[in-house]
Amino acid sequence: MSDYLTRLPRDIYTAEQVRLLDKIAIEQFDIPGFTLMQTAASISFSRLMEKWPQTRHVQVFAGSGNNAGDGYLIASLAKEQGLSTEVITLSDPDKLQGDAKLAWDWAAKRQVLMTAFAEFDFEHEKGHAHPVVVDALLGTGLDREVTGDYAKAIEFINRADRPVLAIDIPSGLSADTGACLGIAVAADATVTFIGLKRGLLTNQAGDYVGELIYHNLGVPDAVFSSESSPKPMVHRIDINSTSAMLAPRAIASHKGNHGHVLVIGGDYSFGGAVIMAAEAALRSGAGLVSVITRSSHRPALLARRPEVMVLGTEDDNANIDDLISRATAIVIGPGLGRGDWARALMQKALSAQISASKPLVIDADALHLLAEKREQGTAGKGSGIKRDNWILTPHPGEAAALLNRSIGEIQDDRYAAVRQLNEIWGGVCLLKGSGSLICTAENSRQNIFLCSEGNAGMATGGMGDVLSGIVGGLVAQGNSLRNSLCAGVCIHGEAADLSMQADGQRGMAATDLMPYIRQLVNPAWQ
Repeated sequence: MSDYLTRLPRDIYTAEQVRLLDKIAIEQFDIPGFTLMQTAASISFSRLMEKWPQTRHVQVFAGSGNNAGDGYLIASLAKEQGLSTEVITLSDPDKLQGDAKLAWDWAAKRQVLMTAFAEFDFEHEKGHAHPVVVDALLGTGLDREVTGDYAKAIEFINRADRPVLAIDIPSGLSADTGACLGIAVAADATVTFIGLKRGLLTNQAGDYVGELIYHNLGVPDAVFSSESSPKPMVHRIDINSTSAMLAPRAIASHKGNHGHVLVIGGDYSFGGAVIMAAEAALRSGAGLVSVITRSSHRPALLARRPEVMVLGTEDDNANIDDLISRATAIVIGPGLGRGDWARALMQKALSAQISASKPLVIDADALHLLAEKREQGTAGKGSGIKRDNWILTPHPGEAAALLNRSIGEIQDDRYAAVRQLNEIWGGVCLLKGSGSLICTAENSRQNIFLCSEGNAGMATGGMGDVLSGIVGGLVAQGNSLRNSLCAGVCIHGEAADLSMQADGQRGMAATDLMPYIRQLVNPAWQ
């Protein structure tokens, strides 16, 4: 995990909720809005100079709202520090209102150079030494695709090959979903204020936000906790917040005290998936790990991990039902396939879940088999397939199948998608991807957890199989489904971050995570 992520708050808000927090600070705590704007500008300019101390020219692109007001004040501070400064305006200053107009007046009195975008000389800009661009174009209220001069300005910023500091959020990025609305500023750093916005840590945000810097502008804690304060439904989690979920083992414990994970999967040509899931379950601390797979995969599995017990479905007298009955938790899906063999095993797992309350971790192909049940009219509310004692771990493609929507619709609003997964299917649901989201319903209230661990090196085959094994291992050891998934996703992401630190992102393999998984399930305090 990047160092800057450890300094971010846990609570995450919608853009509308942050506007309400801002209003509470102004109206209930008598903090003038212009004072908050001045504080935001001062913090932003300080971060700009800390990050790029060689800066000699500050070029601010300003729109029409309070985000532009921040930009005008940043330009004023740069001018006062003796830097070459210019504001490129995309809105008629005469149309500015409120604090944004006060900020423009402030900059005008200090004779900050202002140039209308229509008169902007793109070629002349190449001559400045050590320039930094400040993006103060569009704030958190953007809810439609960027067009016109704003799109042209963003295009210029992105191709100018200059360091970029975004104010509050990169222009063009949705503050609520993290989706790029046509075109967005690719910032090197983003300074955000008052409340951490939902769109800054998931979906496409990683391609645009850069280093994320948060500041509460010094408002009282009561702004966030008063009776009228909005209650966040999203909470950020990382390895630091979930390691406390892993209790130390009793000194006199034995393998039977730490659960028996059964991994089901590995059709012909897909044996590696079930092997990785089984090894991850073992490395996460499960006392016993068994696998039901094609008999032909036994030699490879035992050669890789002799501690794992293997039942081959083509074995003579293979008693699948008996092994299922002895499992503490079942992981089904890695390499399972979608043929008759897979459907038969899926039905056995679902039956055991009902008859013996076996918790299931359902991944990969098993998720598509669930989606088939919905298409056949045997799933959904009131059908008997919605269950509390399972964990679903889809990526966007699998979530699209489960919700009968397109992948684009899933990614357009990942928060809405993970909530719908939980509403329709029950249990605890994960939507994998950059900024993975977990949704669970407790006391008739849905809570969403966002994991800020992980990196782009994880975009490789087998990572999901490893995650399902970790989660299954944690469930088998007696952790709640919610804690198992939250801790498992964070362990998985942090293991990848440690692997990246050791050897880089490109070329990372799923099995590279195994040594780090063992390290992370043994917190230093134990």
